[in-house]
Amino acid sequence: TDLITSAGIGLGTIELDGENSYWLETRPKENGRMVIARYTPDGNITYDVPMPFNVRSRVHEYGGGAYTAHNGVVYFVNFMDQRIYRLTPGSEPEALTPESKLRYADLHVDSRRGLLYCVVEDHSQEGQEAENYLAAIDLHTGEIAFRLEEGNNFYASIAISPDQDKMAWLTWNHPNMPWDGCELWLADLNQQGRTVHRRQIAGGLEESIVQPQWSPAGELFFLSDRSNWWNLYQWKNGEIRQILDMEADFCYPPWSFRMSYYGFTSANTVHSLYTQDGLWYVGMVDVESGKLTQVQTSLTDMHSLRADGHKVMLLGGSPSEFSGIHCYHILEDRWETLKTSSNTEVDPGYISLVQPVEFPTANDLSAHGLLYLPKNKEYEGLDGEKPPLIVISHGGPTAATSSSLSLNIQFWTSRGYAVFDVNYGGSSGYGREYRTRLNGQWGVVDLQDCENGALYLVEQGLADGERLIIRGGSAGGYTTMCAITFGKTFKAGGSYFGLADLEIFVHETHKYESRYMDSLIGPFPEAKDVYIARSPVHHAHKISTPAIFFQGLDDKVVPPNQSEMMFEAVRARELPTAYLAFEGEGHGFRKAENQKRSLDAEQYFYSKVFGFEIADEVEPFEIENL
Repeated sequence: TDLITSAGIGLGTIELDGENSYWLETRPKENGRMVIARYTPDGNITYDVPMPFNVRSRVHEYGGGAYTAHNGVVYFVNFMDQRIYRLTPGSEPEALTPESKLRYADLHVDSRRGLLYCVVEDHSQEGQEAENYLAAIDLHTGEIAFRLEEGNNFYASIAISPDQDKMAWLTWNHPNMPWDGCELWLADLNQQGRTVHRRQIAGGLEESIVQPQWSPAGELFFLSDRSNWWNLYQWKNGEIRQILDMEADFCYPPWSFRMSYYGFTSANTVHSLYTQDGLWYVGMVDVESGKLTQVQTSLTDMHSLRADGHKVMLLGGSPSEFSGIHCYHILEDRWETLKTSSNTEVDPGYISLVQPVEFPTANDLSAHGLLYLPKNKEYEGLDGEKPPLIVISHGGPTAATSSSLSLNIQFWTSRGYAVFDVNYGGSSGYGREYRTRLNGQWGVVDLQDCENGALYLVEQGLADGERLIIRGGSAGGYTTMCAITFGKTFKAGGSYFGLADLEIFVHETHKYESRYMDSLIGPFPEAKDVYIARSPVHHAHKISTPAIFFQGLDDKVVPPNQSEMMFEAVRARELPTAYLAFEGEGHGFRKAENQKRSLDAEQYFYSKVFGFEIADEVEPFEIENL
């Protein structure tokens, strides 16, 4: 665990500004502070965001779109006060917007009119749901000059045409999430920068639109799942044209702002990401013919693609490579790595490579996952002994697991565990029909797939059926709690900030996800009986599995009482259990010391449940009922 947290950083959102490139870096050893890296053509990387500034938006709580760059000047949102700051190279950041209870995201500069377009989330009305709208901020005064669009629950994905005369955006209302269905709107911008002649051009309640973007020729493109798969479309002369039709998803659910999966390298050429069977690829698409040519790369997990006439930049990794910032030089057909998330060198003899697995599950369907078998060049398993298996249930739940090198996974495989990272029904990357399997079935389909995936590996002789573990965070934590309550397959569980009482989540969570349960469970209170039936905390008498719980005390997405209630329930069942809470942590642990502590503690807990000694020295903690 010291190795895992020693030199690692997080990498995020790439932006291009002329010859300069930018990306975000998250620094666990600075309490998870996010800074902007500026990469110049001479190969230098500079960091102009000083302590204590932290580049992170809280719109939708998941943020994204927290900065933009124009002609060398950077505008960013500071996490602590959620104000927008202007950063000129060589100068200290200066506050642009006044102190308020407004949050900002998805920043776009209109240099002609001296405006900064953005999404605003207003939290000034105590006790009421936050108000979201599109606004134009005066770059001279920092005040909101006017509202562009308002009245709907959510707005995102502002796209300004190259001539700055048109704007496209996405909008949707409760109870939809944007991957359920949203609307793509288009408007002209008048001399003041106001939207006029608005019209909806795509989308609806059951069509998800992602990443509207203008070509260099001023034509609007977007991704739509109207064919079951998120594929590329063009809007031209009032008509929609599908550029290509592939059984592949060309994007990921838009959990945060400014997610980008394709970019124009000429007026007629798009370089795009797409995913099949849990792995990602790069394709070059000819817009006129719709032909896709795969670009060769060793990367298998990619996002945040940006492109211009001579390069493609993206964030990506592979089962043997840490996630990094990579640049594809088009004319030279050459990849260059600009930055990696870790400088740690790990001997390949300790690295378990991924194996995509499709397995049978309930209702005569199949599900998917990524399998990592135990690997450590210094050891081998005993004859006749199968390894314990850790099944990972990812968050979201409308998300998908990553195939990038993860030392958190290798931590387990190098110690003799097999790890199965399950893309249960409801996960993205397998089309809309697969993604909607979870509608009305959360807590059922995901649990069935995790159990059936584990049992399938046992049947294949790859795991010990008496030492099956399930772990997960957020939505994956909920699946873990369901497994220890309603299931009989797993012998231990580890939940990170999981959900125990679905009804409490309806009342206490933030606006963005406040109606998410309508599709996953059913409308509340009409479906209250279903909420109770699917809430592990209401069925404590069924709990039969030891479990350990981890929780950030500043979590605004899943309140700490969820983990606390389940800990008490397991303890009351006189089963081994423990609860570790962390001050200053939210939904996901950002501090290196807490990442280390939780991983060490989780391994220690399993060793006590299954009765084996571990080589690591772990600070002891109380395990109830051991």
